[in-house]
Amino acid sequence: MDLIHTILNLLLPPLTISFLVLFYPLYLFIKLVSCLYKHLWFENVAGKVVLITGASSGIGEHVAYEYAKKGACLALVARRKDRLEIVAETSRQLGSGDVIIIPGDVSNVEDCKKFIDETILHFGKLDHLINNAGVPQTILFENFTQIQDANHIMDINFWGSTYITYFAIPHLRKSKGKIVVTTSASAVIPLPSASVYSASKAALLKFFETLRVEISPDIKITIVIPGFISTNMTTPLFIDMYGSDLILSESVSKCAKSIFKGIARGETYIAEPSWIKWIFMIQKVCPEIVDYVLNYIFVRYGKPYLKRD
Repeated sequence: MDLIHTILNLLLPPLTISFLVLFYPLYLFIKLVSCLYKHLWFENVAGKVVLITGASSGIGEHVAYEYAKKGACLALVARRKDRLEIVAETSRQLGSGDVIIIPGDVSNVEDCKKFIDETILHFGKLDHLINNAGVPQTILFENFTQIQDANHIMDINFWGSTYITYFAIPHLRKSKGKIVVTTSASAVIPLPSASVYSASKAALLKFFETLRVEISPDIKITIVIPGFISTNMTTPLFIDMYGSDLILSESVSKCAKSIFKGIARGETYIAEPSWIKWIFMIQKVCPEIVDYVLNYIFVRYGKPYLKRD
C-alpha cells in the first residue's frame, strides 16, 4: 500500500501539469461556448410550479416576484403567515397565475413533507425547488451561553434544505426540474462571528455539489453564493456590528434579478455580486492574506460592537 502512495506522489504532479498544459485550453474553449449558449437560451417559466422556502422576506421574497413577473405558479413557504400573505398578493398582482402559501418550519421534517405534499396536491407537479430559508449568526463562538444554542442554525440552514429536497426529488425527476440552493460567501470566506453559520452554508455547498453528481442529468442543481446583500435580516445586523450598513452591500432586488436570470440560463453556480468571485480566487491562492485582512477589519471595527453590554 505504501508503495502505491509513493508512486502516486511521484507521478501525479507531472501528469497533472501535463494534463493542464494539453487540455486546459480546450476546456476553456468549451466553457466559452457553453457560456455563450446560456446567454442566448432562457427558460420559459410561465405556468411552471415553483416552491420557495424563506419566501416571507429578503432574497426569497424578491425571487418570488421575479418568477411571478414571468407567470410562474408559486408555493410560498415560511414561518410568518402574515408576511407570506402579503408576498402572495404582490406576486398575484405581478402576474403569477396561482399562488398558495404553506406556513411552517423547514427544520421540522414533517413540515417539509407537508410543503411538498400540499404543493403536489394543489398543482399536480413541481418544477423548481428554491431552498432559501436561513438564519444568521452574529456571536463569537466562545460567547455562546451553551453550545447547544448553535443547533438551530444548522437545523434551519442545512437540514431545512436537505429535508425538503429529499421529499421533492421524486417529483422533480418526473418534471426534469431544478433545485436551487442559497448558500453564502461565508461558505468560502471565513467571516468572523459567523462560525456555525459559515459551517452550515459550507455543508450546504458540499452537499448539493455531491447531490448534483448523484442525480444529474435528471435534475439540474444551481448553487447561489451571495455576498453582502441588504435585507431586513442582514442590514440590522451590519448596523449593530459596525455602526452602519456595509457600503459593499447590494440591494436585494438587484440580487434577486441576477439570481433569477442565472437560474433561467441554467447556471451551475451564481455568485452575486459577481465581483465576489475574485475574492474567492484570492482566498484559494493566498488564504493567509484574506485571513489577515478579515481579522484586521473585525478587530478594529466589529469586535467592539460585539462586546457592548
